[in-house]
Amino acid sequence: MAQVTVRINGYAYAVGCEDGQEPHLQSMARQVERRIERIKSIGGQSGEARLLALAALLMADELHDLAADRLPSGTTSALEEGEQARVLIEQREHLVAGLAERAEAIAAALERD
Repeated sequence: MAQVTVRINGYAYAVGCEDGQEPHLQSMARQVERRIERIKSIGGQSGEARLLALAALLMADELHDLAADRLPSGTTSALEEGEQARVLIEQREHLVAGLAERAEAIAAALERD
């Protein structure tokens, strides 16, 4: 079993994986990092646990939407599917931005109390 050190939000994590899967694991870590960067750009700094939780929720939402919106094969061209996916991703980014703003407002209110 191989061990890879991935960096997410500036922290190093040692993660085990099957031999030969190291590049795939690094790629997955970059996906998580991209979502964290997107969340940070929308809502400013948050705690580490909060950022990871929001990134996990964002990825779960994306997976849910992919499963729910999957079209029957042969009904549309690959270009149309790509455009539909791009629109869905854009809509989700706006939704996540709104959710992040609401979460930050709640956190700020809690910190004031």
